[in-house]
Amino acid sequence: MVHPVDENGSRVSALHVIVVLMSLAMTLSAWLYSKHQVDLQIAARFDDAKDRAVGLIVDRMSRYEDALWSGVAMIDAGDGPLHHSEWQVFSASLNIAEKYPGVNGIGVINYVDRSDFGEFMADRATEGREFNVFPEHGLDFLLPITFIEPESINEAAIGLDVAHEINRRTGLLASRDSGTAQITGPIFLVQDSGHTPGFLFYTPFYDGGAMPATLAERQARFAGVVYAPFVVKNLVKGLLSKDLREVRFSIRDGEQLIYDEHSRDEPLHDNRPMFTETVELDMYGRTWVVDVRTNLAFRAANGSDQSTLILLGGLIIEILIISLLVMLARSNQRAHDYAHQLTEELRTKSENLEHANAEIEQFVYVASHDLKTPVRGIGFLADALEEDLEDIIGPVDKHSEIMMHLNLIRDRVGRMNDLTKGIMEFSRVGNYGDQSDPEVTISAVVADCIADFEVTPGQITVDSDIDRISCDSHNFRRVLENLIGNAFKYHPRRALARVWLTVTDLEDSLQVSVRDDGNGIAPEFHEKIFEVFQTLRKAGEPESTGIGLAIVRKAVKRHGFDIQVVSTGSGGTEFIFHWPKYALTETPYMEKVA
Repeated sequence: MVHPVDENGSRVSALHVIVVLMSLAMTLSAWLYSKHQVDLQIAARFDDAKDRAVGLIVDRMSRYEDALWSGVAMIDAGDGPLHHSEWQVFSASLNIAEKYPGVNGIGVINYVDRSDFGEFMADRATEGREFNVFPEHGLDFLLPITFIEPESINEAAIGLDVAHEINRRTGLLASRDSGTAQITGPIFLVQDSGHTPGFLFYTPFYDGGAMPATLAERQARFAGVVYAPFVVKNLVKGLLSKDLREVRFSIRDGEQLIYDEHSRDEPLHDNRPMFTETVELDMYGRTWVVDVRTNLAFRAANGSDQSTLILLGGLIIEILIISLLVMLARSNQRAHDYAHQLTEELRTKSENLEHANAEIEQFVYVASHDLKTPVRGIGFLADALEEDLEDIIGPVDKHSEIMMHLNLIRDRVGRMNDLTKGIMEFSRVGNYGDQSDPEVTISAVVADCIADFEVTPGQITVDSDIDRISCDSHNFRRVLENLIGNAFKYHPRRALARVWLTVTDLEDSLQVSVRDDGNGIAPEFHEKIFEVFQTLRKAGEPESTGIGLAIVRKAVKRHGFDIQVVSTGSGGTEFIFHWPKYALTETPYMEKVA
């Protein structure tokens, strides 16, 4: 029987395009997934750096608050007015310079009614130091800075009446009324020669020591605050050196910028930061808006070419696949050309055509076999790359991303090996059997399947009229192994899968049935499953080259028969085919049964 040949080879060309596009899609998917994972990790690093910087601000302010409350506790523990020398001893015990970097000092501001101002100044005179309150204002109370340590750097602030300026006064009275720690809005410290933004940090204390329960009591018993002056740039410098951070930030209090690291003159400034985010902090009665941005150090540390390596490795595999398909297309085109030249002679020269087909199949086999060498080379390169990376970065298994990428390359190499192995097996399906093949028993084939597929004997039921197969036993074994193997491989519950093998002795042939209780195959796919490289595999199911059932049909057709699929898409699938009963003679079996 002569089959027509498509002179243009359009069907084969379409198959080539589908294979290339599917493989390219998988390569791009792996690259995009890898890139997405890298982007997520870089974003997580930014979040860590941002949270670390913001957390340091919050944590350090909390530590400063603890120091101020300890000053309040010291005042409450006294049995009379606080003396200058007592405050000096207390502040020295705090060791401010080492334990509280960034703070300018710690001091006391007293609340003084105008009527009590003379008595207040008399107490100051007993301390043996020059003390003046400034500047003048018209309020009926005063809030002079009575003590501040260390005095050497805060001398200009001693005696300053903070009631004269609204930000200083508002923050202090808010601390009085709430009984909590409060900070002022942005101010300039009189002791700061640089005239840079700063603020004051207050904690209140009251006559009688204990915290009053009501607002009226707090206002009536208010005695003053323990406070600390801050220059914002010194506060941030005391948190963490910019050289040790991979992010820069600015701080705004309301509309006023009180700290800024985003200047173009800043070292490591990034004109196009990879990440930016603003964080609002509820900071002791004020709202600070922190604008965090990455710098050039972050960009340098988080540049990654690992996704590029994945793409490069995938493209190498694509080139190999395309090369294989080009070789197959060329061989197929040669077959078409040859068939076209011999069309008129095929009626009498079918033997020559069989010989030509054998040469083509041998060529495909050799081409597939030769492709194993470059594929193995890629696997070797992956191993060599891993060894080279170990010399640079140490054990690669500690770098999960790199190991994932190397394993992806090895997985693609394994798939390429499976593909070439399947093509080789498909090309070597014998013509009408081999007289040298030994007889095989059906029971032996079933026993081998039980062992190979790791199932129990009870999962395969055999009902056969004969036991021995003498005709093309090698391909008969291959057909049964493919059909039984697929039944277990794609069964939703492999451990419970059942397969029924029935061999019926007909007059001129054997009828073989392989039936399973799996999910079944929808009728629209009954022909598709026998095409090369076609598979109905769903996500999560085992990988398949799509060649196994093509080998089955080819082996059956070599003997002049076909294979039938019986399935509605549920309730299992049955494959039925015929096979010669006896070893072949000179006349092909297909002609005997024609």
